[in-house]
Amino acid sequence: MSKYIHPCTLEAAYQVASNLRPDDRRECEEGHGINPIIDIPLASLSGFCVSFNVPNGRIAGLAGIHDSRIWMLCTPAIEDYPHHFAREAKRFIDSRSEPILWNIVDKRNTVHLKLLKFLGFSFHEEIVYGPNNLSFIKFSKCALPS
Repeated sequence: MSKYIHPCTLEAAYQVASNLRPDDRRECEEGHGINPIIDIPLASLSGFCVSFNVPNGRIAGLAGIHDSRIWMLCTPAIEDYPHHFAREAKRFIDSRSEPILWNIVDKRNTVHLKLLKFLGFSFHEEIVYGPNNLSFIKFSKCALPS
């Protein structure tokens, strides 16, 4: 796939969970009511999961797909290489063969909203979600016909 995208390991999942971007941590804790240190490594074991590195070798994030539901969490390393990270994320998305990828995103996580738009996802209705009844936006992307 790419020298910057790797099958996820528990070590990589723990590194990301321990070093989340503030908006990603807030989305996990306030939006989903999860403890990142426990739940991110567990989530990395379900379905398909990869880790992303940036050119200086730092871990930039994780992405997973479980039952067509896609998720991504990032570290501050993406801020050092934003264009590189976005291109690698696009390479990952474009390599997938699921007929549809979807999920919800915290409306306050503007970096992820911008990335999702770049990756070609469509935005749908806004919903109230999670233990704190926050605003989330549904998003999806259908696979291109072969």
